[in-house]
Amino acid sequence: MVIDKKDIAGLLTELTGEMTVIAPVRKGDNLLFGPVSDGSEAVLDSVNTRLAPKDALFPQCEKMMTFTTDRQAEDAHTMQDVSEPDKQVIFGVRPCDAAGFLILDKVFNQGGAEYEDTYYLRRREKTTVVGLGCNKPLSTCFCASFGGSPFGTDGLDILLTDVGDKYVVTVLTDKGEARLKGKSGPSEADPTSIEKAGQIKESAVKSVKAGIATDKIKGKATMELFDDPCWDTLYETCMNCGVCTYSCPTCHCFDIQDEAIDTEGVRMRNWDSCMFSLFTRHGSGHNPRPTKKDRFRQRFLHKFKYFQDNFDTVACVGCGRCIRLCPVNIDVRQVVEEMNR
Repeated sequence: MVIDKKDIAGLLTELTGEMTVIAPVRKGDNLLFGPVSDGSEAVLDSVNTRLAPKDALFPQCEKMMTFTTDRQAEDAHTMQDVSEPDKQVIFGVRPCDAAGFLILDKVFNQGGAEYEDTYYLRRREKTTVVGLGCNKPLSTCFCASFGGSPFGTDGLDILLTDVGDKYVVTVLTDKGEARLKGKSGPSEADPTSIEKAGQIKESAVKSVKAGIATDKIKGKATMELFDDPCWDTLYETCMNCGVCTYSCPTCHCFDIQDEAIDTEGVRMRNWDSCMFSLFTRHGSGHNPRPTKKDRFRQRFLHKFKYFQDNFDTVACVGCGRCIRLCPVNIDVRQVVEEMNR
C-alpha cells in the first residue's frame, strides 16, 4: 500500500487518540524522538536523530516502584509496583535503530534462562515499531558490516519507503496490520511507486560500505585481546564523557537508586555508563577499572567480544552516532579494525 505524505500528519494524529505516539521532533537544534500530540510535529525528512529511540523501551529515568516509611501507613515498608505502561507506536525508526531493539531484547528477555526484565518487556509488548528506510545513508553509517541494510526489516512491524510525494508502506507483522486497520490515508500501491521504491532501495544499499569486519574477534582468546598493546594508544584522546554510550541504540548499563522526600519514596532506574569512573567504584573506594584506558577497553571488548561470545552477535548496529558525536573524533571502525587484526 501507499500513503501520501500530506496524509501522514492526519494518520499520526488519529493514532494519538488510541495510544502514545513517539516520533522524531525538533527540540532546539536537535532532532530527537519524543511524544507528539499532533501529527504535524513529526519530522521525517532527516536521516537520523541525535539519540537513538531506545528511551521509548528503556527510559533514561524510570520509576520502578514506590514505597513509604510511614509506620502508620497500611503498606508501610512495602514496595508498590508502578502502573502498567500505555500502548505506544514509535514512528519513523531507522532500520539500524530497530535492529538495536533486537539487541536489547537479548539482554532484557532471555526466556527465563537467566533474566527477564518485567519493566522492559511490558513496554515491548505494547509497542509497535514503524520504520523509515534510509534513502541516502551518511558516510558514518556502516549497518552493512553486521548484516543490516538501509531498508532492513528486522525488528519492524511496518516499513515506509519515501518515493517523493508519498510513502510505500510494507506491513511486516500482525501488529503492524492492526495499527493501520480502518485508518484514513493508506491506499493500494500503484506499480510506479513500487518500482521506484525498489530502485531507491537498491541505490541506498550500494552506497553503504561494509566498513568493518569482526570475524577474527570471536575466535581470539579473551585475554589475548585484553592484553593487546593496541589499547596503550587507542584510548589516549578519550575523555570518558559517555556520549557514545548515551547515544548508542544498544548500550544498556543502568544504576538503581532510592529517592525519598519525607516518608514517601520511589525506586528509580537510571542509565549509567561504563565510561564513568563511578560505574565500577566500590563502597570501599576500590575501583577495578581506575583508568581511562581500562574503561575504554571495557566498552569495546563488551560490544565486540563479550557480547558476541554470549549472544553470537556484536552489540553494534552501525548507526554511526558515536562517530558523529565524539568530541575527540574517535572512530569505532578504526578501533575495531585494530581488534580484528
